[in-house]
Amino acid sequence: MISNQILQNTIEGLKGITRIDFCVMDTDGKSLASTFAEQENYEEEVVPFVESPADSQVVQGYQFFKIFDEHQLEYVLLANGGSDDVYMVGKIAAFQIQNLLIAYKERFDKDNFIKNLLLDNLLLVDIYNRAKKLHIDTEVRRVIFIIETKQEKDSNALDNVRNLIGNRAKVFVTAVDEKNIIIVRELEPGDGHAELDKEAHNLYNLLVEDGEEDVLIAYGTIVNDIKEVSKSYKEAKLALDVGKIFFGERNVIAYSTLGIGRLIYQLPIPLCKMFIREIFEGKSPDDFDEETLTTINKFFENNLNVSETSRQLYIHRNTLVYRLDKLQKSTGLDLRVFEDAITFKIALMVVRYMKYMESMEY
Repeated sequence: MISNQILQNTIEGLKGITRIDFCVMDTDGKSLASTFAEQENYEEEVVPFVESPADSQVVQGYQFFKIFDEHQLEYVLLANGGSDDVYMVGKIAAFQIQNLLIAYKERFDKDNFIKNLLLDNLLLVDIYNRAKKLHIDTEVRRVIFIIETKQEKDSNALDNVRNLIGNRAKVFVTAVDEKNIIIVRELEPGDGHAELDKEAHNLYNLLVEDGEEDVLIAYGTIVNDIKEVSKSYKEAKLALDVGKIFFGERNVIAYSTLGIGRLIYQLPIPLCKMFIREIFEGKSPDDFDEETLTTINKFFENNLNVSETSRQLYIHRNTLVYRLDKLQKSTGLDLRVFEDAITFKIALMVVRYMKYMESMEY
């Protein structure tokens, strides 16, 4: 079904060319889109016209036209005037709207196919058969982008994203829930991670300039066959979730850059709690004071370099050594030793993961 906004834009464009007023109604005579200054009720004229065998009719100075979708009456178009010229323009307008119906039905069929493809709801044989019927290439490189914003999504949000990225044949925009917009993107042979990252950042900038808030974009890995599109979608979804936990400062997150966070995210919570108990002996990194946490984070940022860390913290080297010694006594882990540093870093990430999962339960 065509949205009322599309119908409104169409008849306003036709009026701008022909200077003839139009009104698109459903089969009960209810106005869906109109260029008339004042809305009128045409139910008394429309109902008999719908029941009649005629495809067009002149009633009280108005031309009425039937618009079908595969032999099913979908709309009634009214054109203001009873002359032959108005009849001709009305036929053109009805033809235009009927073509829109065909185009949107094809988009709807493709949209359903893509949704089921993303959600793994299709058998392998159905994937290739339906792709062939819908004229969708099966052996091209594709990647999935997921856009999450503060606002819940509707059909207008989808159309907005389509307009922002342009009507490109190799891009398909859809949604499987009210939270995220999904872009299925065909790639050129030479496109790689650098091109994907650039496109994601460009899309982020477009959305922000358009007024969207709290935009987050994630994308999966490149797949070579249509049956693997759901794999890239699952990766993009995982990147979206993992990015919120471990990479809160990023607006664009690639699945390939998640690192160890991808593994931690898949750990069961009971196992995480057991690990933290073993490492910190019943304590938690949350128990550390702010000075200690700042020291730890800065030490990791500088790849365990004592001199650079002390310089950036504006403290004497010996002061930093004293803090690290104090931390070693309380945890048994010496961050200057690579193996202990790795253990401590993983423990901090596990705690962050547990806190995030706990917050999602409320």
